Amino acid sequence: MHYVVLQVILKEKLLGTGSGNLTALEKTINDQVAKGYRLHTITTASSGSKGLGGGDRIQATMVFESIG
Repeated sequence: MHYVVLQVILKEKLLGTGSGNLTALEKTINDQVAKGYRLHTITTASSGSKGLGGGDRIQATMVFESIG
């Protein structure tokens, strides 16, 4: 396999700015690097809100390329 495509859903913090679960994104990237892939492309898109107290969602789509 030369490419792997993965998606991670990030939840915005209720208060302040930034994502409340960036560690999930970091883990996904580090897991693929450990398997011999490098991050080729990453895009983000808003995937809506879950209502009061739920925070907005951001969908990160990543393409990893085999370096082996």
